[in-house]
Parts: sequence; structure tokens; C-alpha cells
Amino acid sequence: MTKSELIAMYAKARDRKKKDAEDDVNFIFETIRDTLATGEKVVLTGFGTFDVRERSEKRCLNPRTHEPIQLPSGKAPAFKAGRGLKDAVNPKKD
Repeated sequence: MTKSELIAMYAKARDRKKKDAEDDVNFIFETIRDTLATGEKVVLTGFGTFDVRERSEKRCLNPRTHEPIQLPSGKAPAFKAGRGLKDAVNPKKD
């Protein structure tokens, strides 16, 4: 599913104009992004947790030249699925 498809589905389900639905979806994404940028985590109960994790420095190979390069340490966004999402993706069989 693409962002456009998500917006269209949201607009149809909530009987909203596509532009209004796009504004709502963009607001949610921007809020998550801005919260992560401050170093805070975003917890969506039943869905999952967005967090920022430290990434250590490491040595890699340039895929084109196969020369060794050093990737600097930094921060990377991460997502951990919650129980509700895991159960929806992998339902229990009786």
C-alpha cells in the first residue's frame, strides 16, 4: 500500500474529501517524525513503538568498488511491532 492508497482509503472510510484526508495523514506522519527528531519515542498501543536507536560506527565495503569504507556512528529510526499487530499478521490457529 502506498501513501496515496492510504489517503484514498481513509477518505472513503471517513467520508472526507481527499485533500482533507491527505492533510490528516500528513499531520500524523509529521508529528511522528518531529517527535522522533527530539529523541522521544512514539507508542501506539496495540500497533507498535517508533523509537530512535544509536547506530555504532562500522566498516563496510563500497558495493561498486569493493573498497573498504568507514560508516560513522549516528541515529536511526526503528519500529517494534506491538502484540496486536503481530497477532493480526500471524493469527493463532486452533
